This record gives sequence, C-alpha cells and structure tokens, in this order.
Amino acid sequence: MNGDLYPTGRSHQLDHRQESTNLADILERVLDKGIVIAGDIRINLLDIELLTIKIRLLVASVDKAREIGIDWWEHDPSLSSGRGDLALENRQLRERISELEASNGHREEAPRDE
Repeated sequence: MNGDLYPTGRSHQLDHRQESTNLADILERVLDKGIVIAGDIRINLLDIELLTIKIRLLVASVDKAREIGIDWWEHDPSLSSGRGDLALENRQLRERISELEASNGHREEAPRDE
C-alpha cells in the first residue's frame, strides 16, 4: 500500500530529482524566451465603470530583457544605489566651481568631502 501513495527510499529520491530537473528546464526556457501575462481588472457599480487596472507582467532573464530594449531597473534610483553617478556628478560640479572661481579671480578651493 505504501509504495503507491507515499514513495520511500530510492524511488522517492529519483522522483524528486526528476521533478527538480523538469522545473529547472521549464524555468530556463521561460527566462530564455520570456513570457507575458496580461489581464485587466474592472470594477463596475450599476453598469458604471469606477476603476480599471491593466496588469502586464513580463518574466524574462536580464539578458533577454536587455535584448528587447528593457533596462529601466538600471536607471531607477529606488532599485540601484546610483553611487557611481553621484560621485561623477559631484566631481563635475567641483570642477565647474573651480572654473567659475578661476574666471572670477578667486583662488579659494572648495573643501573636499571625499
């Protein structure tokens, strides 16, 4: 009885490995090709549309997303630290201040906070 409903021992290990392999294959294919899930949610009251929410979900690997022109996460400050951009901007501003001071005859250097 136990053999059919609850696999034990070696057969259970093989089944588990096969399921893991199949899941990994499916995930690899989805990330490689990409998948789009789309749907709309509409809330009506007495045949009057109160709210419409359009949901679009793209599941793909980062490489596939870049290939199709999607890279918003690289420029979104809430998703990336942006520290490199701030350091570059800070350096450029310091250089510009030095140029402006030099053109006005001031030789004082701005304090450096690096």
